[in-house]
Amino acid sequence: MTRVQPRARLHSSELLGFLASQGFVDNAADTGDVGQRLGGWLDFRHAIALQAFLGEIDKPDAIAVQPTARVDAERLHLRFDQVRSALEQSITEGSSPAPGMPRIEQPSPELEHPIDPKTAFDAFRRYSAGHQRQMEKIIRSLRAQLRRMLDKGTAPQRQLAALDTIFDNVVLEREGRLLGQIPVAFEKRFAKALKQHLKQVVQATEADERAPRTTPWLAPLLTDLRSALLAELDLRLQPVLGLMEALTQDTPPQQ
Repeated sequence: MTRVQPRARLHSSELLGFLASQGFVDNAADTGDVGQRLGGWLDFRHAIALQAFLGEIDKPDAIAVQPTARVDAERLHLRFDQVRSALEQSITEGSSPAPGMPRIEQPSPELEHPIDPKTAFDAFRRYSAGHQRQMEKIIRSLRAQLRRMLDKGTAPQRQLAALDTIFDNVVLEREGRLLGQIPVAFEKRFAKALKQHLKQVVQATEADERAPRTTPWLAPLLTDLRSALLAELDLRLQPVLGLMEALTQDTPPQQ
């Protein structure tokens, strides 16, 4: 039995809620009109592609296209679950998400002394950036596969594939830039906590006491970073869910 996939509501993603709970963003901020904001992201190349697409769907013979392939909905959902599970396990357990892809080790919450503030966050930056790259590569590949399947379906499915390609190109750069700010936000929190920790180290040295460990404050930060990556995974998978829904709802049942 396949699992029912969640529907996403605009501006209510798990990632946005998590970032708001961490104080990284203001969840109550007015996001404005989505259409107008999205229109502002279009450059001339995107605008030309979108105009060409709109011209095609207005053609009278566009609705006459017949599907050339059928979709096994159960198999499709199984594949989605496998991809999501592999990426989740990569983040939480450090396993390889796909053949040929490296394992990404989780950084240790205990820093070795002496601590260099300039390089102390490097392992955490590599951890988060590595997972972001793997998510992008695997999910974009899956999304492209779904578009190819849609392109063999009904006229509305073909139109959706074309439109998804256009908007994928529109948001790609902005998405990468915004998601890239997540590790930066954690690095700022790390630097603040490390500064306080190093003060405690000096105090312990002056009192001839054992230096404090970093685990009490760094382990929770690592847990939050892992949670942010899992929430980001959920966000990145939302377009895939939309394409899958179009494939499984609009495709005639197999005989």
